[in-house]
Amino acid sequence: MGLSETKRLLRIFRITPNKLMGQNFLVEGGLHPKLTDYAALNRNDVVLDAGAGFGFLARFLSGKCKTVVTVEKDRRIVEILREQVKGLSNVVVVEGDMLKVALPEFNKVVTIPPYYLSSHLVLWLLERNVDCAVLILQKEFVNRLVANVASEDYGWLAVIANYRLRIDVLDEVPKTMFYPQPEVNSVIVRLTPWRIAPFCVNDEAFFNRLIRWLFTDRNKKLNNALVSFLKTTRHLDKVEAKKCASKAPLGERRVRELTPRDFGDLANVFSE
Repeated sequence: MGLSETKRLLRIFRITPNKLMGQNFLVEGGLHPKLTDYAALNRNDVVLDAGAGFGFLARFLSGKCKTVVTVEKDRRIVEILREQVKGLSNVVVVEGDMLKVALPEFNKVVTIPPYYLSSHLVLWLLERNVDCAVLILQKEFVNRLVANVASEDYGWLAVIANYRLRIDVLDEVPKTMFYPQPEVNSVIVRLTPWRIAPFCVNDEAFFNRLIRWLFTDRNKKLNNALVSFLKTTRHLDKVEAKKCASKAPLGERRVRELTPRDFGDLANVFSE
């Protein structure tokens, strides 16, 4: 693989990379061993490669695990992918939208998803029971995943991710390792679901809804930000909602100043 091979395939099949689909192809094969090492792959693993592109990573993975499940949305790319993995009996090619198609079971994820898919894929993975996921993601997006409390990047995504996952930021991936070259650098991250969550949440659906709502008013004091939420979810008038919101722990803090554990405690108070 490499830059010359990527350009050759694009030329032969008359494909122009689609910027809207985030088609920036990794042309540095030296990263593949790192990805598999970080995922600690063995011969019992079934690995998902989402947005598999030309199959360079899938071919490498096939020699490290039991089965590779590749998913590719672009029909033109799928044609190349099938040709690239032809003869590899442990590589399954699935054509379609990663978030909609039926997939075989898998226990690990090792992938370089197109940029448009990054946030959707991480949220999709939060709802699935996997051993770990090793991904190359945009650095700006990863900054939002691991953002510190009260920082500019801190939001509902960091709160949910903190509750569900251990996140290891491993290596930087310069934009020069892709073709066409994207505008931003990337990083390798490993996402590992907690065996025991760092704090208790009684109603996860309510927790998710609450923090998404509150972060639309991230600079408001919690008591004030809660009013509109309570009016809508509990069908209260403004006076009743204010009275109910006044019972919130840490009500004088601003939303962006609350820790993930604080949000868990808050959700447990109001979900009862």
